Amino acid sequence: MSWPIWFEGILAVLAFDFALYLQHVMFHAVPSFWRFHMMHHADLDCDVTTGVRFHPVEVMLSTFIKLAAVVLVGPTPAAVITFEVLLNATSMFNHGNVRLPAAMDRALRWLVVTPDMHRVHHSVDPLETNRNFGFNLSWWDRLLGTYREQPALGHADMVLGLEQFRDPARLTLLGILALPFVGTPGRYPLSRETEPGCQEM
Repeated sequence: MSWPIWFEGILAVLAFDFALYLQHVMFHAVPSFWRFHMMHHADLDCDVTTGVRFHPVEVMLSTFIKLAAVVLVGPTPAAVITFEVLLNATSMFNHGNVRLPAAMDRALRWLVVTPDMHRVHHSVDPLETNRNFGFNLSWWDRLLGTYREQPALGHADMVLGLEQFRDPARLTLLGILALPFVGTPGRYPLSRETEPGCQEM
């Protein structure tokens, strides 16, 4: 289709953001993929470093998915670069250990994913972990029924991380790189989120 270049760029960024939302859901839905995504969720705190804490295998899989999206959408190079810059910037922003004024947070959430919105996704409770999958735009969670406004215990009392991986001594570089290959994925895959109990590692 021949549309103005700026309009094609906006559509491409929207398409890529939706593709990354679906990818994120897939990494929570498929137990074998979740094992690699666990490295991101194993952090016992949520701060800007969490936004770049991904297993190399997950990064490789994500790259293949994004390349497939590029082939499917056929965007300009500028649109691809713009999306990658936005993705990395917003990932660090919405993982940041910051508290926005409540009114500002409510207003921004109609467009973008805020730190409070995404922090719910890092809750130890599987019913909260499997919500708020968006990276840049908050629309996909709202439209597809995966949006959760606040954690049940509130942000001050919400426990972060994974219930089966609580020992800080194991949060070494080698420990989290080995995480996909040891222990159990717990109740976190979407098909298991309501199962009682969880085997300790």
